Amino acid sequence: MLGGAKGAEIAFIIAFVMNITSYWFSDKIVLAMYRAKPADESAYPDLYRVVRSLTQEAGLPMPKVYIIPQSAANAFATGRNPKHAVVCVTSGILEILNYEELKGVLAHELGHVKNRDILIMTVAATVAGAIMMLANMARWAAIFGGSRSRDRQGGGNAIGFLVAIIIAPIAAMLVQLAISRSREYAADKQGALLAHSPSGLARALGKLNEASKVRRLNASPQTAHMFIVNPLSGDFFATLFSTHPPIRERIKRLEEMVA
Repeated sequence: MLGGAKGAEIAFIIAFVMNITSYWFSDKIVLAMYRAKPADESAYPDLYRVVRSLTQEAGLPMPKVYIIPQSAANAFATGRNPKHAVVCVTSGILEILNYEELKGVLAHELGHVKNRDILIMTVAATVAGAIMMLANMARWAAIFGGSRSRDRQGGGNAIGFLVAIIIAPIAAMLVQLAISRSREYAADKQGALLAHSPSGLARALGKLNEASKVRRLNASPQTAHMFIVNPLSGDFFATLFSTHPPIRERIKRLEEMVA
């Protein structure tokens, strides 16, 4: 309806190339954005000890470990597959979490790796991106096509066409956000099982949520979905369509696992 079969093919190819490039080089792109540095094992022995024990528990290869030199407390995992995985934490998270809580956070991130969530979100982003491009094509066609487009479609069809231009990208975005939230719940569950301690992750989420209100990470909206807690939580407009489920609900589900 928006761009025809040929328009759909063009939009999908463009979205596919953009997102597969981001997927293939995701680790290099995001690490460079946040000026992350490889963590020296001699300087962070506990961090490496936790990651190594969890990867052995999960049956995963040892990922690269990076540090973001920021006082804000957060963490993320990236990489196109388990063999190219990267686990990254801020220096701030190491200051506020105890061993069990840090283990829960890192288990959550390795849960994303084990579940191949980077690939899942890339597929979702490709489909959503194609729909948004189609809507943009149709919008410009309607502007420059003028009355000819409206006459060709008829009054009722023209209204439906305009509604589709507005609704289609919103619907695509909502589906993408729903998938992102479901992957966070799945990583929480996987992380709790890997760490053998749902309560450790639950306490960590509570601490990180409170810490994010005091010290915000200088994060890009395009990468906010990667972090364990939303780094844009203090921005009303940024959290209106959040990539993360509510922290209270995540903690509640973890506490139910304990029970």
